[in-house]
Amino acid sequence: MTQKEEKTDTRTFALGIRNLKLIAIAFVVIILGFALMAGAGSTPEQYNPDIFSFRRIILGPGIAFAGFIFMVVAILYKDKKNINNDNE
Repeated sequence: MTQKEEKTDTRTFALGIRNLKLIAIAFVVIILGFALMAGAGSTPEQYNPDIFSFRRIILGPGIAFAGFIFMVVAILYKDKKNINNDNE
């Protein structure tokens, strides 16, 4: 077959199964970060000092940010096994 006659397989997905697993893990990490930031807030009647806790202003956003970074890595990840098969 020449290159013009080659048919492209429209059933293939751009991301592999490993990418989807890594994306799912990143999604769980992001949800965990947002859950750590959750909690009761302050009202005009009562001040809640817990809104400035380490968990809510440092740990939660840091974990969520790491999850977003990991999501980008998960999308761009390419298996070495698939790279070798593409070159052949």
